[in-house]
Amino acid sequence: MDELVSLCKRRGFVFQSNEIYGGTQGLYDYGPLGVELKNNLKASWWSSMVYERDDIEGLDASILSKPSVLKHSGHEDTFTDPLVDCKSCKSRWRTDHISDGCCPDCGSEDLTDPRPFNLMFKTSIGPIDDGKSFAYLRPETAQQIFINFKNVVDSTSRSLPFGIAQIGKAFRNEVTPRNFIFRLREFEQMELEFFVERGTDEKWLDYWVKKRLDWWTSQGIPKKRLRLFEVPKEGLSHYSKKTVDIMYAFPHGEEELEGVANRTDFDLGSHTKNQNDYKIDSSVNENKESTTKLAVQDKNNNWEIPYVIEPSAGLDRGVLAILNEAYNVEKLGENKERVVLSLLPHLAPIKAAIIPLKKNNKELVNLAKKIKASLQTLGLGRVLLENSGNIGKSYRRHDEIGTPVCVTVDFDSLEKETVTLRDRDTMSQKTIDINELGSVLTKTIRKQ
Repeated sequence: MDELVSLCKRRGFVFQSNEIYGGTQGLYDYGPLGVELKNNLKASWWSSMVYERDDIEGLDASILSKPSVLKHSGHEDTFTDPLVDCKSCKSRWRTDHISDGCCPDCGSEDLTDPRPFNLMFKTSIGPIDDGKSFAYLRPETAQQIFINFKNVVDSTSRSLPFGIAQIGKAFRNEVTPRNFIFRLREFEQMELEFFVERGTDEKWLDYWVKKRLDWWTSQGIPKKRLRLFEVPKEGLSHYSKKTVDIMYAFPHGEEELEGVANRTDFDLGSHTKNQNDYKIDSSVNENKESTTKLAVQDKNNNWEIPYVIEPSAGLDRGVLAILNEAYNVEKLGENKERVVLSLLPHLAPIKAAIIPLKKNNKELVNLAKKIKASLQTLGLGRVLLENSGNIGKSYRRHDEIGTPVCVTVDFDSLEKETVTLRDRDTMSQKTIDINELGSVLTKTIRKQ
């Protein structure tokens, strides 16, 4: 973990937020390379969920949530952690982090009784902060999907089974954020709510567990590093019939990378009006505030509250897992080594680096600029002009940040219209015609 944190700071993947003022625990900023990696992972998820399928629609809903939404979802009552304080050193801990009744910091047994702590952030709405007009920063992206269910059905004419996908920020006032970007107070989720008929839910849960496992392996995480864990009944969320977590061996230990939950009809049943008109299997609280019927008609024209299967992944956890898998230190001989970030090409922050042999040679630099501009139009991602004047150092830098290909522009480029391609993983080099460069790079980046 220390090596990853050092790499992320040194090369501009991730910075501590508010660092010049001492930093803020649980908040991180994505730097020039980090934002590219993060966007590439989001694009891959979105493509697999929305573009490559015909049964899923996208959504980008508001971050601010009306209290009624999180009241009827159960968050106001259940979204809490039990906390204890150490009377000796004044530290505060979640109850599940206390071992053998002792404070993890000082070892004292002089602890307070556990008390509930709500994890949601509040903010006032309007010109007067009177404590009555407020909103929550959403603690998950799911609820905005559920309350937009009818809007999506009406505007797309969808019928079961179908899904709604969303990528977005969520906020939780974590007591003990930890392990770099693994557990944060501000984080990003990639969530799908897939709506199905009652009775088909178990089949669809199994389907989505397999799909999500396959997707993570297609992002460069070997299947042997992933493990499926069925959450025991006593550990299930109040809405869940069954949850399967995809576990990954992070640097700090094995933890959840993504969860796939059978949420039954709890969510739409909780948010719909006229609840007594439907057969709702889950236990929901009475809702007299909703103005909308969140149901669909079955093949017999009877109104039904759909079940929902939810694959929910933390984007920041995904970035951490992918960095961890890609990071390698290779021995190049006695007392020599190189750091290589072996990211799959579609995830690499920089797709190709164009390097003129001499930074002060106007002809070489101008040709390199022309090649860079031409490659950028291919829409593969960021192509960088690396005008450092030191080929060896440029190669090492791009190995470390995961650039799949370096393109050297030399004097043969001027005379013979050729360039030298250098592969990140094998360090092999080959000479090709400049007019072939676009097709070669496209094949390299798009192979998955």
